[in-house]
Amino acid sequence: MIKLDIINQVVERIGIPRTKAELAVDSVFDAMKAALKRDDRIELRGFGVFTIKPRKTGIGRNPRTGEEVSIPPGKAVRFKPGKDLQSV
Repeated sequence: MIKLDIINQVVERIGIPRTKAELAVDSVFDAMKAALKRDDRIELRGFGVFTIKPRKTGIGRNPRTGEEVSIPPGKAVRFKPGKDLQSV
């Protein structure tokens, strides 16, 4: 499923114009992105929880030369499905 499919579902279920449905879906995604940038936790009951976890510094290898490369620390988005989603 892609974003366009979500927009089409909103149009079909609610019966609003496509432009308003697209604006609503974009608003929800923008709010989620902003919350994750602030390191907030997003909990959608019955669906799951999105959290930000720190990623450690690591050492990788260049596959061509075999040279060791330092991988900087970062952040990763994690998703834990809710009970309702796990039973699907």
